[in-house]
Amino acid sequence: MSGDGAPAIEVDGSGLHIEIVASQWHTAVMDGLVAGAIRAAEKAGATYRLTRVAGAFELTVVAEKFARDGVDAIAALGVVVRGSTPHFEYVCQAVTHGLNNVARDHLTPVGFGLLTVDNDAQALARAGLPGSDEDKGAEAVEAALATARILQA
Repeated sequence: MSGDGAPAIEVDGSGLHIEIVASQWHTAVMDGLVAGAIRAAEKAGATYRLTRVAGAFELTVVAEKFARDGVDAIAALGVVVRGSTPHFEYVCQAVTHGLNNVARDHLTPVGFGLLTVDNDAQALARAGLPGSDEDKGAEAVEAALATARILQA
């Protein structure tokens, strides 16, 4: 499992605002990712807003808008499941590069919560649902908030 050796990140998010941007495809997985992200933001004491977008590809343009607005941090959540066409590679690469560019161009932390998986079982294992091995929604928020604190220092 990819989460082996992952750090436990405790962050004080008080006074920070995080935008949680989440796609709508794969409802069960996304419900788990969003719930984990909200739990992590609340646990850290950060304020948050949830914005839903159509799919993973749309995460970048909304993250760009929020970064331009000067938010403290962004968590981008989505799921792309490999199919039988090259579409998977195009979407995953575009979103990964797009979110990285948002973070670098605006010095705004972007928590990467895009699941790029081979099948639904792998997505469910990372969704933060009961029985899941990992909670990538929470991890994306924790990483973004921890990075925001480092950038403030």
